[in-house]
Amino acid sequence: MESLLFAQAAKEQEVAPVGEHKAQSPQADLLFKAILSLKTTEECYDFFEDLCTMKEIADMAQRVETASMLLKGRTYEQIVKDVEISTATISRINRCIQYGNGGYASILNRIHAGEE
Repeated sequence: MESLLFAQAAKEQEVAPVGEHKAQSPQADLLFKAILSLKTTEECYDFFEDLCTMKEIADMAQRVETASMLLKGRTYEQIVKDVEISTATISRINRCIQYGNGGYASILNRIHAGEE
């Protein structure tokens, strides 16, 4: 059932055409190529611990967890209690899920499909 929610959310997204991303730049392209080259969780930890502060990693992880919970139908109140995140951040993530490029739903659907 959860995979269906993720798949439905991913389908409902209007994905930006290639070349029309707000963050697109040669520097961002290099960053994403570097991320795509990572092969293991250990390589990810090594790279992201060099690239980001511990707070930045924790914030990103918190956002992915929150997106997963929203896609599973959890309420803001449940998420605030479990994740200790502000309702403003939950709202921003929810707007991304509803009106963004479909990144959260697409990736979380792929992750959850691999767990089954």
